[in-house]
Amino acid sequence: MLRFEVSVEDLLRSRFALSPALDLCLLLRSLAGQDRPLPRAWATRLMPAFERLRRETELNAALALQTPQSGPNFVAPPPRGLNQTWADDLAMIRATPLEEARHEFANPLAGPSARDPRVRAVLDSKDAVSRIAEAMDQAWHELLATDWPQLRAICERDVVHRVGVIGEHGWATTIESLHPGIAWQAGGIEIGFFRGGTVRLSGDGLLLIPSAVVGHIAAHTEDPWPRTLVYPARGTAALWGEQETVLQPDALTALVGRSRARLLSALDAPASTSHLARSLAMTPGAVGDHLSILRGAGLLVRARSGRSVLYRRTPLGEALVAGPG
Repeated sequence: MLRFEVSVEDLLRSRFALSPALDLCLLLRSLAGQDRPLPRAWATRLMPAFERLRRETELNAALALQTPQSGPNFVAPPPRGLNQTWADDLAMIRATPLEEARHEFANPLAGPSARDPRVRAVLDSKDAVSRIAEAMDQAWHELLATDWPQLRAICERDVVHRVGVIGEHGWATTIESLHPGIAWQAGGIEIGFFRGGTVRLSGDGLLLIPSAVVGHIAAHTEDPWPRTLVYPARGTAALWGEQETVLQPDALTALVGRSRARLLSALDAPASTSHLARSLAMTPGAVGDHLSILRGAGLLVRARSGRSVLYRRTPLGEALVAGPG
C-alpha cells in the first residue's frame, strides 16, 4: 500500500496542474503497447504516423526509456500550473543538462530496446537531449496537437468540478472521488493497489494532475517531481469516442434533440461555452445557440466567474438528465 501522510499545511499547499508532456508520454506508451490500449478508432488513426515517426525520427530512443511503471523525468518535467503548454514543456526538456539525462539513460529499468544499436547511438551522443527533444516535438505535432484543445478542455472542466467538491464537501471527499481505490484514512491518503510505504508530504502539499489519456491512478513520490497523483479526468468519454453511449439517454435525446442532450448531460460540472465546444467537438456558435434555448426552457442557469460565464443545470435540468427514478 502507498500512503501519503497529509497535514493541515499540506492541504493549504495542495494544487492542480496540467501536463501536456506527461499526456504525450502516456499516449506514446499506449501506442507502443506499454500501457492502456487506446480505443480502436483512435489507435487506427494515429498508428501510421506513430510507426513512421519511429522509422524517420529518434522517437525510439525516447520510447526505449519508457516502461509500464515509469519513464524518464526529463521528457516529462514537473508542470508549474494549469496554464502549462507544450512550448513550456519542450523548453524545459531542451534545457536538460546532458549529464542529468545520461543518469536517466543508465536506469536499469529501461526497456530492452535501449540496447538497440541505433537507439544506443542516440543515447551515447553528445546531442542526445536535443535529438530526443526534436523527436518528442514532432510526435506532439503529429499525434496529439490536434486533440489537445479537446483534451485540455476536459481536464480544465475536471478541475472546476473538483474545486467545487472541495468547497462543498471538503478535501477527503474530493480525494476519494478521484478513483475507487483511494481512501482517506486517519489523516492520510491510502492507495491499496500501490506499493511504496508511507510518504510524508512535509508541508509541500500534493500536486493533482487530471489526464484524459491515463486510465488509472499514477503517482510520483520522488524528486524532481513534487509528490503527485495523476488521475483520469471526468468526461474523458468525449475524447475516447464514447460519448454516444455515455452522454445521450434515449428519452432525453428524443425530448430535446441530440446536440442539446449532449450539452445538458455534459454539464455535470459548471462549464463555459468555449470549454463545452472544445470538449464536445462542437462550434462555439452552435453551443451558444443551444445553451440559450436550454436556459430559456429553465434547464440551465449561468453565472460569471472571473472572465468566464459558467453554465450549470437547474433542478429541472438535473431531473431530466437523471430520468425516471
